[in-house]
Amino acid sequence: MNAPHVNMRGWVLIGAALLVIGCEARTPEGAIDYRIPEQPEIATGYQEKPGWATSEFSVAAANPLATDAGYQTIQAGGSAVDAAIAVQMVLTLVEPQSSGIGGGAFLMHWDGTEVTAYNGRERAPSAAGEDLFLDEEGEPLPFGDAVRSGLSVGVPGTVAMLEAAHHAHGVLEWSALFEPAIALAEEGFRISPRLHAQLDSDETLREDDIAGALYYDENGNALPVGHRLRNPALAEILRRIADEGSATFYIGEVAEAIVHRVRNHPERPGAMSIEDLRAYPDQEFRVSPICSPWRSFTLCGFPPPSSGHLAIAQILGILEETNPPSPPLADGLPGAEWLHHYMEAARLAFADRNHFVADPDFIPAPGDSWEDLLDPAYLRERAALVGDESMGEAVPGDPALERALAHGRHPAQPDRGTSHVSVVDREGNAISMTTTIESGFGSRMMTDGGTGMPGGFHLNNELTDFSLTPVDDDGLPIANRVEAGKRPRSSMAPTLVFDAGTGAFVASLGSPGGAGIIHYTAKALIGILAWELNAQEAIDLPNFANYNGPSVLEADRFPRSVIDELEARGHEVAESNLTSGLQAIQRTPDGGLFGGADPRREGIVMGQ
Repeated sequence: MNAPHVNMRGWVLIGAALLVIGCEARTPEGAIDYRIPEQPEIATGYQEKPGWATSEFSVAAANPLATDAGYQTIQAGGSAVDAAIAVQMVLTLVEPQSSGIGGGAFLMHWDGTEVTAYNGRERAPSAAGEDLFLDEEGEPLPFGDAVRSGLSVGVPGTVAMLEAAHHAHGVLEWSALFEPAIALAEEGFRISPRLHAQLDSDETLREDDIAGALYYDENGNALPVGHRLRNPALAEILRRIADEGSATFYIGEVAEAIVHRVRNHPERPGAMSIEDLRAYPDQEFRVSPICSPWRSFTLCGFPPPSSGHLAIAQILGILEETNPPSPPLADGLPGAEWLHHYMEAARLAFADRNHFVADPDFIPAPGDSWEDLLDPAYLRERAALVGDESMGEAVPGDPALERALAHGRHPAQPDRGTSHVSVVDREGNAISMTTTIESGFGSRMMTDGGTGMPGGFHLNNELTDFSLTPVDDDGLPIANRVEAGKRPRSSMAPTLVFDAGTGAFVASLGSPGGAGIIHYTAKALIGILAWELNAQEAIDLPNFANYNGPSVLEADRFPRSVIDELEARGHEVAESNLTSGLQAIQRTPDGGLFGGADPRREGIVMGQ
């Protein structure tokens, strides 16, 4: 692994300032003596970051205020899960376009002995059926219309899942973990350039009465960068959850307010009920992770309904079989031949993802286990399809040799949004949590939780992660179709990495970015584990992706010669911003920690 950067550009100063402000947060009673930090102005776009070396603990999140909340929580004696909860509550306020209590999350936890996974994915209401997103003629709604509706809102899972994880791994009192977010919601925080840009560019959020009054002026203009934004309704909602537990979110005024907003959308109301919310906590949140060998490491990720880990492990496994050229980096960039191999492996993985993966409570694995998709013999069979020329659109494989079910092909649909949190605490416990409301600002609906106060939280549009149409052009049922109580397929890929020989913790990482999450996380894993880059260097690498279509390169990051060579091999090459939001923390050879945050977003890493 290369030595961490020694770079004193603005991010070091920001991190140092927040460290000083939060350094006295430990209290004998175990509460968080939360101090609101000075909020730095974070430039949007691409800003170089140095990486952060620490010795005792580390917190990485997508916004400096959220990172600081996790930092102060651990300083107060909290665990990695405690810190993740504090981070999530602040993200609900300061990064509302990406995640929040109105959405869902996947959390991976390592306690030094065992990896556990906690599933907080949203569910479809009990009244939802295969025709949820079909119009009167039986045709799927335009995707944007489906998103911006009551139809798209799934039963939120984040709050109940985090409470379950806290019961198992929390140290501080549940109520203490809400103190940072409540204080910031009451006192206000300065709107960052990224949040302002998101608000300004969204064409429909201002039409929601609650959001319009919270984020926009009387002329419909987004509040400016630096405006101190207060959210008293969210402060009150969080105070109730802090005092009464997650039950107050799923029963009572908050639940009634959620249902009211969903069922009273002016154009496309949904059918969520109070019973749907009341029933959500009555499930087992803990599920078995999938831990897969790769080189000298073990990669642990989330099982279905997430497709993230399966697709990443398939890509990495196929790459091993095709043995792309080494060294892969030229002038710090992956070369065209290596990228060709990666894109072809990705085509094959996405063909399987789109065909097989859905909620396992409704759709069985193609063989005896989802891990049949990662069987070495099957991956060798898939890798044999990779040649010198692009294969074009890949078709799904047959990991079970004989299919129990014939599924149709999932149509191409956008998916985006999301945030990622990685934490390693003083005891060596580690979490990797990816959290989402799906699209930017979710369904474009907010609720005040029945408080009658200004503000509140955003409702997800997670149900548009289902296929909008239940069957494909051949009339075959699509695995990821809408069904009552079903969880939509996800691309989220929270990942924990261990040394395969010793079992020692190696890294925690993940990213937002819709289906791009798979590629962003795979890139970081390859950079850290195969190319021996540090976490920041791996995150900084240009992004690249293939969703079983065009080969997409991060705009303005690759030379024309790379594009020309890929096109000569038959790739249709497109350039895009590919705005990842990677966060990663790795264990260094000396026993310390080194964290990286994506220069494409405003996150930082803090620790001691």
